[in-house]
Amino acid sequence: MAHQSPIPVVVNGATGKMGREVIKAVAQAEDMTLIGAIDRNREHLGKDIGEVVGCGPLEVPVLDDLQSMLVMAAQEKQLGVMVDFTHPKSVYDNVRSAIAYGIRPVIGTTGLSPEQIQDLAEFADKASTGCLIIPNFSIGMVLLQQAAIQASQYFDHVEIIELHHNQKADAPSGTALQTAQLLAEIGKTYNPAAVEETEKLPGARGSLADDGIRIHSVRLPGLIAHQEVIFGATGQVYTLRHDTTDRSCYMPGVLLAIRKALQLKSLVYGLEKIL
Repeated sequence: MAHQSPIPVVVNGATGKMGREVIKAVAQAEDMTLIGAIDRNREHLGKDIGEVVGCGPLEVPVLDDLQSMLVMAAQEKQLGVMVDFTHPKSVYDNVRSAIAYGIRPVIGTTGLSPEQIQDLAEFADKASTGCLIIPNFSIGMVLLQQAAIQASQYFDHVEIIELHHNQKADAPSGTALQTAQLLAEIGKTYNPAAVEETEKLPGARGSLADDGIRIHSVRLPGLIAHQEVIFGATGQVYTLRHDTTDRSCYMPGVLLAIRKALQLKSLVYGLEKIL
């Protein structure tokens, strides 16, 4: 069923790199209205978020109290969507709070443990409230993962390299972990040992994810978000790579998730589930 009035949107982490892009995208979307901008960065507190992100005044001040914003939205019957791009340490509590007030969370923050995701899924289910956890909002990444699943039927050896800016708090990235999970779901164990390996430096071979898949994390200034899935077999190497050159590439996925969240009654994990 179409949502007739504009979708009320609260952006949590509004002055961060992703939050700024979300503010601009929501402000330009005709079927959405920005009702809140939350951020703990005291530098921008009280300022108009539109002025902060450079898209002109939006008459929405930057606040630092998510709970108060959710209470107000619930009282005024603005039961829309909370988009969260914050920090792995706070995102779990943010999501529980939003669901408790009937606000549907769209989560781009990674770093939630499988146990936390399961707990949130049960909480969303009991509340019959849509919740989307999206490790990566890029359509290109979804296509890469689909190509990787196809390739995994023919290759037994695969490793993942993910490269991000040096301000990313969690490693490996949620996208890399999700890619490994998707490859593991076809039910085979990868990378059968050819020799007995010895790591002269702990972690030299990366972290061991699902079913023998290794993930290597790189953190450097100058990078945004990049991932390689490398398959190997006798006499050949097949490399899939996705590069982000501008965070605006995530916004079509974010806007799609905001619209879809209203139609859901439970938690959904991954952009590919709503495309």
